[in-house]
Formats: sequence, structure tokens, C-alpha cells
Amino acid sequence: MKEILLMGFYQPHEALSRFLVAAQQEFKIPIRYLQEYAALGTGGGIYHFRDQILSGGAEAFFVLNADVCSEFPLQEMLDFRQQHGDAHSFVILGTTANRTQALNYGCIVANADTQEVQHYVEKPSTFVSEVINCGIYLFTPAIFQHIGEVFQRNQQELVLCPYLGEENSNGWQRAEVIRLEQDVFTALAGSGKLYVYKTDGFWSQIKSAGSAIYASRLYLNQYSQTHPERLAQNKPGGPIIRGNVYIHPTASIDSTAVLGPNVSIGEGVTVGAGVRVRESIVLHGASLHDHTCVLNTIVGWDSTIGRWARVEGTPSDPNPNDPYAKIDSETLFRDGRLTPSITILGCSVTIPAEVVILNSIVLPHKELSRSYKNQIIL
Repeated sequence: MKEILLMGFYQPHEALSRFLVAAQQEFKIPIRYLQEYAALGTGGGIYHFRDQILSGGAEAFFVLNADVCSEFPLQEMLDFRQQHGDAHSFVILGTTANRTQALNYGCIVANADTQEVQHYVEKPSTFVSEVINCGIYLFTPAIFQHIGEVFQRNQQELVLCPYLGEENSNGWQRAEVIRLEQDVFTALAGSGKLYVYKTDGFWSQIKSAGSAIYASRLYLNQYSQTHPERLAQNKPGGPIIRGNVYIHPTASIDSTAVLGPNVSIGEGVTVGAGVRVRESIVLHGASLHDHTCVLNTIVGWDSTIGRWARVEGTPSDPNPNDPYAKIDSETLFRDGRLTPSITILGCSVTIPAEVVILNSIVLPHKELSRSYKNQIIL
């Protein structure tokens, strides 16, 4: 791995710049953020920055959607490509979903022997396949020829039908909006150039802030198998640990606190006496005062929860009895009401003592004075 490029339409800011600097120092690899001039789609972005991607003479490169969590079996995908297809073939990471949920993803029909993709449909209206696209790809520079053909076709359509570009002030912008899944993979299927590597490892999309807790559980479970030294253990004079728990070395945890399962405690966090934390993420600088109870919650940076307060959310986990079930993309509202979900405290939120915050989203820099239930607090 020679370089990491982050691409997006988001305006870069100080926090992102700090993150890039810290990540480069930690992983000893160049990391850059490339900002698109407009939202160009999953294919348009990498096509727009193709010169940057190829500048180091890359033989191959991975493309990873930012809203998924996975074991990321990148080496296995490289090995698979060497065993299947030629040097210019492309690989999609696939996994198995149940028949109902598969309709919410890109569905892949592949040759059972060679794993060549024969048919690809993005979010079909009827059942196509239980093998779904994980949003993790291995490409060679040859992919840009195929994306370029879509770009040329888009331009020709604009010339023939100019009104298509009226919704955008710039016709070129319209031509550069390219979707890898619908525009490129659908055309490549059956051509002998696109293959699927099916993983049995964990994978989930992260479509909401609350789904980060489920993703955290998957990673902590992975650590218990591959990096148990990263997880907290029960020690004399230390807090009581139940299940998989990560505690940053700089965190201060009282010995009477009970943490876990599925808890991640960030940098500089303070946890007081008698605190109970379960299925939650506590981000850096947060403070949980004595005897607080935090369940199914994300506590934002530098937030404070007062003594004897209870902050609780409702998990939205996949069906535990179905090994192929995926987490559903819950809508924020259902029937005009806020859907019960993970409770989220934004950064620098203050919760007073002896209140209950249930199934609520609290935006940053709020100082609450009472209990709340099923509300978004602006």
C-alpha cells in the first residue's frame, strides 16, 4: 500500500486536517483528501481524479465506500484476482444477505465455478441473487477506460438532449456524474472482466450515526479473535469488564464501574464510581459522573453526564436468529413520530444530575435542564 486518497464533496475543515496529519504519523503512509467540485457519484469522483490516482504508477488500487465496516480482506482479494481472470480484471467484494434484504443492495449473479459476474442489478424490484455488493472493489487502471465510455455517452446525450443539463448550470457537471454500480458494473457484467470475491467475514453498512454501535460490536468481536491485547481485561483494582470492551490508555475509570459488553471508551474520558455502561461508545474528553447509567448510546466529545442520570437508546440490530440478516436503514421518523433508536449526544452536551434521556438525539453544545424522551433537541 503506497498511498491513501480520501474523496468527497465535503468542504475540508480543521478537524479533518488534524485527523489526516495524525493518521499519516500513525500509519506512516501519505494520506490526502481530494474535494470534488460537485457530488460526482461513486464513479465520477475517481474518474475526475484519475491522474492523481495513477500518478504513482499504480498497478492496481482499491476503492472503498466510507459507509461500510468490514474485515476488509484486501490481501485475499488480490490473491483471488491472481487466481481468476487476467491482469486487467476487476474484483467486487460480495457477501450473502437474506432474500428480502438483498433487494436493498446491488445484487450479483456469478458463475459458480469461476466467480465471474454474469449479471448485476442495483437494488432490484424482484429477487435476483442473495450475493450482494459490499462497496469494496479492486481495480486496475483499465477501469478508467470503461468509466470514460460512460462519460462520453453522457456528453453525447447532453448534445442530443440539451434540456437534460438544465437542472445543473454546467453541462460538464452533468456528464461527470457517474455511478459505478448502475453505469459501469451493469455493462461490465458478462464481459469476462468482472469477478466477485465472496467473504464469510463480517460486513455491515453504516447508514446512520446509531449504526456505529453495531459496527463497533463487530470490530470488538474481531479484536477478541485477532488482537485480544487491544481489549480490556478484569484486573485487581480495575473496573469490572463484561464481554468485549476497549479502553483508551489515557481514560480514567473508577474501579467500581461496570463496562460492557460492546463498549468503547475514548481518549481522556473520565468514568466515576458505580457507573454502568453497556452497548455504547464514549468519545474523547467525555465525563460520566458517579452512578450514571449509559445504555445503547453514543456520547459525543467533551460531553458531561451528571450523577445518577440515565441515558438510554433502543438498539436497531439485525435479526440475531438469521446469520445473513443485515442492519436495516431505519428512517428517522415513522408515522410522524421519531423512530426509537440509539441515543446520541453531540459534542459538548451537558446532561444534569438525576434525569432520564431516552431515545433522543441531542445536537452539539446543548445544556439540558430536564428529562427528554423520543425527541430531537435542537
